[in-house]
Amino acid sequence: MAKAKTIKIKQIGSPIRRPEGQKKILIGLGLNKMHKVVERQDTPEVRGAVAKVPHLVTIVED
Repeated sequence: MAKAKTIKIKQIGSPIRRPEGQKKILIGLGLNKMHKVVERQDTPEVRGAVAKVPHLVTIVED
């Protein structure tokens, strides 16, 4: 079986003084500390979450 494509997402901004919805998106992605990197499957849902908080996260290229 082929391995599912993944992306690495790094938190670059603090959720302090951000709307509650943006904080929940970060938690949903598994991010809670600055400069933390998580690996998630490359799905439209994950891409949409990243698109909602582009000022707080970045996609890490290998």
